[in-house]
Amino acid sequence: MSARSRRPGKVTPLTHVMTGLYYVHIALATLVIGGLGFFFYVLPRGREGVHRVAGFWTRHLLAMARVYLGLSYELRGTPPRGDCIVAAKHQSFFDILILANHLPQRAFVMKQVLLHVPIMGWFAHKAGCIPIDRSKGSEAMKVMLQAVEEARASHGLGQLIIYPEGTRVPPGQRRRYKQGAGVIAEATGLPVYPVATNAGLFWSKRGWPILSGVAVTEFLPPLEPGGSAPEVLQKIEAIVEPHSDALMEEAGFTFPEA
Repeated sequence: MSARSRRPGKVTPLTHVMTGLYYVHIALATLVIGGLGFFFYVLPRGREGVHRVAGFWTRHLLAMARVYLGLSYELRGTPPRGDCIVAAKHQSFFDILILANHLPQRAFVMKQVLLHVPIMGWFAHKAGCIPIDRSKGSEAMKVMLQAVEEARASHGLGQLIIYPEGTRVPPGQRRRYKQGAGVIAEATGLPVYPVATNAGLFWSKRGWPILSGVAVTEFLPPLEPGGSAPEVLQKIEAIVEPHSDALMEEAGFTFPEA
């Protein structure tokens, strides 16, 4: 694979057309896969069926991204198995799809408002995703930890994906890491797997247009369990940020001068 193919493609009129068609496809695929999956998998199989439907939906959207947009990805490192915390850089909806495709028992810590999104929100709830209402401050942390412990006791936590920055952050920008990842790690004693990415160079936070190329997501060696919440959070940031910067530089991104 050439170095050029790893870089974002140029924006052309066709790029805008294909981006629009891809979004239409996402909407239709969500309706069809979600509807059929509910009756044929979710009703008879419960939570296992939810994961099967979500996995198929994810793989389908990734495959269609290649067809419509010429966008694919490279996975580096080894995705974890079993109960753990995945602390990931978040630049794009594309990095969500990549993680979901390689973590079979995934669950996301997500904004509570997202659970109200039709179809997707219902599946997220049934898959065991952990909602957080940041408007409630410290009380939100208590509610989140209670949900984590209940999920762990009920069916196992699986690979709990959390975005320490709390939202998608455009390439080249920084946002203060929020305490959630550190708090969960301290409370559960689970290993933390940092994840770096450059997906935002191809599929931006704005979401338009989506560019061709090969995005990279990298699973990095886990942090050993233990340490206070602030210590864990500091370690995560010290690993995720420089590795993500390196992936962006590899794709030809030039950081703005300070």
